[in-house]
Amino acid sequence: MGIDQGKVIVTGGAGFIGSHTVVELALAGYTPVIIDDFSNAERSVLDGLASILGREVPCHAVDCNDGERLNELFAAEGPIRGVIHFAAFKSVGESVHSPLKYYRNNVGSLTTLLEVMKAHDVWDLVFSSSCTVYGQPDTLPVTEDTPMKEAESPYGRTKQICEELIGDVVKAEHPVRAAVLRYFNPIGAHPSSEIGELPIGTPDNLIPFITQTAAGIRDELIVFGDSYATADGSCIRDYIHVVDLAKAHVKALDWLARKEKRPAQEIFNIGTGSGASVLEVIEAFERASQQRLAYRIGPRREGDIEQIYANADKAEQVLNWKADCGLEEAMRDAWNWQVALDRKSKPVD
Repeated sequence: MGIDQGKVIVTGGAGFIGSHTVVELALAGYTPVIIDDFSNAERSVLDGLASILGREVPCHAVDCNDGERLNELFAAEGPIRGVIHFAAFKSVGESVHSPLKYYRNNVGSLTTLLEVMKAHDVWDLVFSSSCTVYGQPDTLPVTEDTPMKEAESPYGRTKQICEELIGDVVKAEHPVRAAVLRYFNPIGAHPSSEIGELPIGTPDNLIPFITQTAAGIRDELIVFGDSYATADGSCIRDYIHVVDLAKAHVKALDWLARKEKRPAQEIFNIGTGSGASVLEVIEAFERASQQRLAYRIGPRREGDIEQIYANADKAEQVLNWKADCGLEEAMRDAWNWQVALDRKSKPVD
């Protein structure tokens, strides 16, 4: 897997994006160490990672708001090359109804992490942000210079605050170097079908709800609104294969290592550069899986943005990264992952 590039802490590393990033880090020669409290992840992910990589990945079951335990782990695992911070709550709908939970966890965990990084002289940070920081943009596609508007949900506001927090720390001459990655909509699964999106309870994201409906776990999919100002009336998003997204984190970490000056902060959109509507995603899934999907149109969902997709030119020019996988490929991998899950859950005769 290449020469040893150093140890990288991956908070939330047992989650959907985190687990795929752990794989890409290992393939690039880094030594990933997972920190995850498993509040929104399953321990079975660790088995999938071991199957892909041929070895177990070190994992600590710790809440990133626990500064004492983080300090102990950083001391035990050091020296540490850098940190990729995924650990956060991410449901738009839940954040509308439970805002305090989101502020306490999302903003609090980053504050604690930055304090611990400073105490242990760890300076390189790749931060998991979101295109929700843009709100509903006036023009598309959005660039990194698109002004932030009022967020449509408390979740989006926590991401805005976290970005501002990192910026304030940099301005205060805390010698952190940060790459802030604004994701668009991660979908798909690892081609091995060993890891993928594994929501606990009812999925909040579109793709696992689609695959679970096709598998008969859910009765039907509800499309939240068909009266938006889009071609077919459904919301438009920029859907990016999770493996492409994972590779962007490795590129960002490599880029930070090449920077000679600190402090520094750069923001990058990580998307495909084009949008697809919810109804177009359903059609792509049906083509990729050869499954008919039961769905109906429902009311709009509070907190949803009408349409958003990326201009990702900066990531290509600065990080030497661009998305390679298409929508149908992502839907195929997501369906294969669901089929593999169903196979594992059935008792052997």
